[in-house]
Amino acid sequence: MSSNINGLNGPSLPVGAGAGASRTSSTAGESAAAATPSSGSTPSEVQITDSANLLATVAQHLQSLPAVNEARVAQLRTAIANGSYTVQPEVIAAHLMQLEQSLAQISGG
Repeated sequence: MSSNINGLNGPSLPVGAGAGASRTSSTAGESAAAATPSSGSTPSEVQITDSANLLATVAQHLQSLPAVNEARVAQLRTAIANGSYTVQPEVIAAHLMQLEQSLAQISGG
């Protein structure tokens, strides 16, 4: 299996081919995949930041969740059908602001 990085496909190498790599935790100031090649040789160690590890954990968790919350959809359908569903613009606005703030923190802004 090969990985597509920035539109470039590299050759697929079998597991264990080439120099070994170890996973180590590094500080947030270091790059997500920092490697220091010595005199033109291939890197022997890949460092993954705590942020990258956290993102990988979150991604795995999100993949395990269902795409649609069927129970919530059924509740909303019932509320709309019987006329008891009300829109709360203050709640929607508060959630949008929380999302914007979270995205700003992630992007460093």
